[in-house]
Amino acid sequence: MTQWDIRTSVPFLVATCSLTDASFDTIKVRLQTTEKAQFKGPLDCLLQTVRNEGVKGLYKGATPPLVGWMFMDSIMLGSLTFYRRILNDNVFSNPQIFALTPAAIQNTGEARTQAATTLPAIGHGIAGVMAGATVSFIAAPVEHIKARLQIQYAVDKSKRLYSGPIDCSKKIYKFGRFESVINRAGNQYLAHGIRGLYHGLSATLLFRSFFFFWWASYDLISQSLRTHTSLSTPAINFWAGGLSAQIFWVTSYPSDVVKQRIMTDALGPPLAGGERRLHGWRDAAKAVWRENGWKGYWRGFVPCFLRAFPANAMALVAFEAVMRTLPE
Repeated sequence: MTQWDIRTSVPFLVATCSLTDASFDTIKVRLQTTEKAQFKGPLDCLLQTVRNEGVKGLYKGATPPLVGWMFMDSIMLGSLTFYRRILNDNVFSNPQIFALTPAAIQNTGEARTQAATTLPAIGHGIAGVMAGATVSFIAAPVEHIKARLQIQYAVDKSKRLYSGPIDCSKKIYKFGRFESVINRAGNQYLAHGIRGLYHGLSATLLFRSFFFFWWASYDLISQSLRTHTSLSTPAINFWAGGLSAQIFWVTSYPSDVVKQRIMTDALGPPLAGGERRLHGWRDAAKAVWRENGWKGYWRGFVPCFLRAFPANAMALVAFEAVMRTLPE
């Protein structure tokens, strides 16, 4: 495959992964935002969704991630590479800082000298946190709109509050300025605007701070596979990408549940859904505990965990393939 073929194939690969992810993600979000009485588990949620809404019901809210995730992944991986370089050249190149890392403590002689020229796993983790914070400002509105579309259960489109992602964005923004607005019926309300579209930003930033575990473990697993196996580079990228993504979800999943609760909470009149119930991360976390106990923080984990390995493994294979074609 030529350098151009590799680069041009990545967006299409990401788009394909996004379509595959969409059905799993819909099941995950619906389980995260409902009580046991509505869905007994992933299979029950899948069967009810298909039975009541058809296969299309699994792809509600698929458009925002299909478009947004290509940009999000590009920004996340691009900023990750940038932050890795900054940290390696300006932070961990400092002998005093490097001396505190496990690589310096565990190695001596030539191995220690070689380790000093590469970014340690903790550096990859920190770069991951920084990249997660960067992409959150694009991810927050995309995931917010996606989640609101995914929890619309009405089969009849005319009975849905939002007809699609554009309509959802318009309605949230339209009913959204900081001053009071009086509509045609003479009712007064406070609107949401840009602030409404970014509803859940702080929860998104917290969730993506767990990128530390994703990228630190990706580096550690990659090093281990290179040292102890004879796997090819793409195979190492595949296994390290899939396993590290699962580590990320194991560590971050409870925060994702809370994030989804915040993003799907009612925004208040004039939008349907009632008054806003959750006024912060703590309120959402308490609501999950009150309804389902500790198990509530893991509701919907199975479909998420199942999709994490193949989707991220393939994405990392594509990303690393592109990076190898670029000049240093």
